[in-house]
Amino acid sequence: MKIETLRWTDNKLEMIDQRILPTAFEYLAYDSAASVAEGIRSMVVRGAPAIGVAAAYGVALEALRLSASTLSSALSLQGRGSMDVDFNAGMEAGFTVLAQSRPTAVNLFWGLKRMRGVWESVQGQPNAAVAQRLLAEAHEILAEDIRINRAMGAFGAELLADGARVLTHCNAGALATAGWGTALGVFRSAVEAGKKISVIADETRPFLQGARLTAWEMVQENIPVTLITDNMAGFMMSCGEVDAVVVGTDRVASNGDVANKIGTYMVAVLARRHNIPFYVACPLSTIDMAIASGADIPIEERSADEVKGFRDYHWAAEGVSIRNPSFDVTPAELVTALITEKGVVRQPDRDKLRALFK
Repeated sequence: MKIETLRWTDNKLEMIDQRILPTAFEYLAYDSAASVAEGIRSMVVRGAPAIGVAAAYGVALEALRLSASTLSSALSLQGRGSMDVDFNAGMEAGFTVLAQSRPTAVNLFWGLKRMRGVWESVQGQPNAAVAQRLLAEAHEILAEDIRINRAMGAFGAELLADGARVLTHCNAGALATAGWGTALGVFRSAVEAGKKISVIADETRPFLQGARLTAWEMVQENIPVTLITDNMAGFMMSCGEVDAVVVGTDRVASNGDVANKIGTYMVAVLARRHNIPFYVACPLSTIDMAIASGADIPIEERSADEVKGFRDYHWAAEGVSIRNPSFDVTPAELVTALITEKGVVRQPDRDKLRALFK
């Protein structure tokens, strides 16, 4: 595996700063829940699975920080009970700040729920022991994510013919996960299986995840990739230059509606118009059975500055009104199949998704 999006080094979480790729490659270090939350919010790390893993480490980091703090101040406290109160209050604050970092990706809340379950199961043990148990769980969530992506990749690779030209939107690769990737994991697995596929990457405005991240990943892997602007996808399809579409997702509602990076809905509509299969690679942790439909998925609105221009350069007229929804919802009827670690779910609906959790 060539790309480690997140790694544990010297009792800190290190994450690739995806805001500066591909012009620079740098890891940033994090040592608390608040700092990880800011890393998620500012898009140092992005992609639903990677956000879930980062949040898990944020909880573990907060437990390590608090256990060291309460231990060093033990002599000034009145007994063990006071130490536990401070530790537990700090942990609750850590969970809260992480939950508030980004609203759409359900993996964030899935990761926090899993870590809370572990935390509650070991309460009463020494704080240092609790912190180590939480850290072990975060390590397992990272390793599990890679295993799941590998399984999804194998199932998805079977859907692509040798020589397929596959379009993708945004970045659902190793950078969006703990490693390997969801949509791009399908491409990696297809190549690993001996298939000669090529990738068409939408630029993915306004944050340019396709141009900056997907194209970079494919170049690193020597997988043929062609970059296009978002408004070229329909033309490419009409010319017969796209054989399939594979994207990732940040949340799937219980009826099969899919929330993904803004612009995905347009790609799905175009794929249906041109009779091109539209596949969504998603781990089970991204399926939210508590949400009835895509209409109930919260859609994050980000800063207008992302639409005005890129980084310090602005090209929009001053004073113009700007909208910047970061995601859109693709109705289940436009989804040819979901690719999960348990297999391919064609024409997803509530009954088929419910069966995945049995």
